[in-house]
Amino acid sequence: MKPIIAITMGDCAGVGPEIICKALNNQTIYDVCRPFVIGDKKILEREMKQLNGTQTIHTIQDVNEATFSFGTIDCLDLDLLPSDLPYGEVSAVAGDAAFQFLQKAIDLAKKKHIQGISTAPLNKEALHKGGHIYPGHTEILAELTETKNYSMMLSSPNLKVIHLTTHVGLIEAIRSITPERTYQVIMLAEQALRSAGYAQPRIAVCGINPHAGENGLFGNGEEEEKLIPGIDRASREGIDVTGPYPADTLFYRAVKGDFDIVIACYHDQGHVPIKVLGLEEGVNITVGLKSGVIRTSVDHGTAFDIAGKQIADERSMISALLSAAEMAPKENLN
Repeated sequence: MKPIIAITMGDCAGVGPEIICKALNNQTIYDVCRPFVIGDKKILEREMKQLNGTQTIHTIQDVNEATFSFGTIDCLDLDLLPSDLPYGEVSAVAGDAAFQFLQKAIDLAKKKHIQGISTAPLNKEALHKGGHIYPGHTEILAELTETKNYSMMLSSPNLKVIHLTTHVGLIEAIRSITPERTYQVIMLAEQALRSAGYAQPRIAVCGINPHAGENGLFGNGEEEEKLIPGIDRASREGIDVTGPYPADTLFYRAVKGDFDIVIACYHDQGHVPIKVLGLEEGVNITVGLKSGVIRTSVDHGTAFDIAGKQIADERSMISALLSAAEMAPKENLN
């Protein structure tokens, strides 16, 4: 059976509803998974009208009521938003709704009713105004699934990156890297790629300092203290992991095909190369969630500046759904 993927609408003042409607007008999505939307039917209908779309919006109250048929968008309607929600504006109501859409998806994941979650972007300022003080989707997912050992993975057609740290300042990021965290993320990378069909993933670790410290010339021995013990431990357990390598050449080598995934030490070290390669097909993946569900997301924001203009690019949403279908756990399919 194909995996059931819940699509959360994110902040509906942004481009989320538009890219969802456009993505679900692609037969390929229905060929590989059973998608449905968690959000607000009124907003989807408004978007469909503006796009001159022909898909029908089918309201459901339970996953079992979904048709999963191309040409029909199944929507588990939480009815949280006004039909005239302004485009491109930060609002508490939209921020709260984005949180509740995700909370509902997590509840379904815990009950094993779905195998994957694909999220449209949320706005952090609106999320906070709505009373939910989180840095983003990843941290909400981790807390609500009671997951401590997780990581953010970014995936594009030519490069996969997983992070030791994400939404913290650079000084705090370096301080928080430990041999244990390095080992944990190596194992998360190994497990995620094996579930996606890699027989023996080739994992490479970025250095923290320029030239990976160059034998103590740069930095204060962070590579030796924080990275190498974790790399050595995983290697002794049979994992194909090497490094740390200088970041300025490692990503080039990975794109060329020398490695299957790169472990980045901090947010921008991993995000910049992925986004340089193209926002349109980048996917954000949360790995290690206790629910067993995979979560993918577009690798861009709410794009308030173009919301409501019908010019948003849906390719990252399509990629997110295809990645969720590919990486979803197979044991819970029904």
